[in-house]
Amino acid sequence: MDVKDKLEVVDKYVEAFDKADIAIIKEMFAADAIVEDPVGSDVHNGIEAICTFYDGALASGAKLVKTGPPRCAGNSVAFPFQVTMPGMTIDVIDVFEFNEAGKVVSMKAYWGPENLTA
Repeated sequence: MDVKDKLEVVDKYVEAFDKADIAIIKEMFAADAIVEDPVGSDVHNGIEAICTFYDGALASGAKLVKTGPPRCAGNSVAFPFQVTMPGMTIDVIDVFEFNEAGKVVSMKAYWGPENLTA
């Protein structure tokens, strides 16, 4: 998977929130993927659990705005962004790991209470 492909997945992720479109999320992730958001919380295993998690996030009205350039290395991409929703902003760094088919197999979100602004 080349850098261009990884960057396109990041853009699709932002688009999924912009459009509140769970179909985009479902297309991005492998069937056996994991999501840990934030790191240290319960892990969502498999596409059904991931879609349930993102259904809630999309329904909240959350929007994403990239705050810096993505960084690609190996089979991964890390990117900083802000999540904005009514009454709250969160500064986050996500790391996606990809399989050989270009699907996300692992998403880890790095943020904590110190990254929240009301």
